[in-house]
Amino acid sequence: MRALIRQMSTENLLWGAPRIHGELLKLGFSVAQSSVAKYMVKRRGPPSQEWRTFLRNHAPDIAAMDLFVPTIGFKLLYGFVIIRLDRRDLVWIGVTTNPAAEWVARQITEAFPWDGAPRYMIRDRDRIYGTVVTRRLRAMGIRDKPIAPASPWQNCFAERLIGSIRRECLDHIIVLDEEHLRRILKNYADYYNGVRTHRSLNKDAPVSRQVQRSGVINSRAIPGGLHRQYVRI
Repeated sequence: MRALIRQMSTENLLWGAPRIHGELLKLGFSVAQSSVAKYMVKRRGPPSQEWRTFLRNHAPDIAAMDLFVPTIGFKLLYGFVIIRLDRRDLVWIGVTTNPAAEWVARQITEAFPWDGAPRYMIRDRDRIYGTVVTRRLRAMGIRDKPIAPASPWQNCFAERLIGSIRRECLDHIIVLDEEHLRRILKNYADYYNGVRTHRSLNKDAPVSRQVQRSGVINSRAIPGGLHRQYVRI
């Protein structure tokens, strides 16, 4: 048990005791979270990847070049997420360089089939959510629930999700272009929904993971080597 805890804490630099504890529960181990914290490998400094690790993890997406100009311009990219509050599942994630009300309305339509839309949609008061968006919500039978002005805590579930995406993914990756970001977020969404354990779900994943009690423990790197999935085979 100690060796497995040390392995998980070494292989997953972004994980704390609660995350490792959740993985152990899914592997059939009955252990206290305090014991996990006790046997974790202690690290100095903030968790991050070395440049060599970054190159290895993202080699398929990287090329080398040399420049003869002093600067490089990068486009500003925007992400859009929809999360269901019940199981914290990430329903939809989109990327664009030009966010507009028409684009947001289209994302909402694509996120929900007509028989699967929620009853309410919490949102902030950004001007991007214009008449087009409110009409689309109404047409889909969704009640629009804008939060109070200057009260982001009222949309805390979406804010927490975006924070997790930043801390566990984007803060450790160099985004190359819009398609690259879309692929990164798609991989993270699969990991978030099907693998990542949540304290608010009693250390389960949004798409419930079955507890495995027999077999040899194996791991694989996801997404891009930032995290690992542990299973018994």
